[in-house]
Amino acid sequence: MKPFLLVLSSPSGGGKSTIAKHLLAARDNLQYSVSATTRPPRPGEEDGVAYHFLTLEEFERRDQAGEFVETASYGGHRYGTLRGEVERALTAGRHLVLDIEVVGARQVRQAFPDSVCVFILPPTAAVLIDRLQGRDTEDATALETRMTHAADELLAAAEYDYVVVNDDLVAAVDRVAAILDAEYHRVVRLPDLEARVKRIREDVEKHRNRLAGRPA
Repeated sequence: MKPFLLVLSSPSGGGKSTIAKHLLAARDNLQYSVSATTRPPRPGEEDGVAYHFLTLEEFERRDQAGEFVETASYGGHRYGTLRGEVERALTAGRHLVLDIEVVGARQVRQAFPDSVCVFILPPTAAVLIDRLQGRDTEDATALETRMTHAADELLAAAEYDYVVVNDDLVAAVDRVAAILDAEYHRVVRLPDLEARVKRIREDVEKHRNRLAGRPA
């Protein structure tokens, strides 16, 4: 099967990262794309695990060198998906899970048109606001910025291939898993389909000819 990119996007606090973690824990043919960022690490975050933490100068240098598939700015910091992360996963035959913002998702879709893009939608505004406030990692000004950004990102839901409502985590993970199962069988992802159909057809014709008393 031809490997592909699974892009998960949602407003901040929508649950895309949690859903990605559950999928990765349940499936051994998926790999997570560790994004790069210029923001400082939060307590407990490890470089190369949570993010590739880069200085702004290093990020811009690598961006100018064409090392990113997508980049976006958020909360005064830059984020991006390194091309090397994508190439390593696809070369190894593994599907790559990207947990990225709407701006980045648009760039990935242009670079990899066969990507599967899923928008994770919060069930209500109240749930989204509670999740944002529950993080307790930003001051009031930063929280207001996140809410404004979240409201804008909701408008992009219709651009995606699928929308999954995250009203229940287990159910939401199951819905994204069902999307993956369906995409595994999409015709364009089965490079040996034509040869397989040809073999079956030839065997059917041979059997038909034997029944009719004709040479196989």
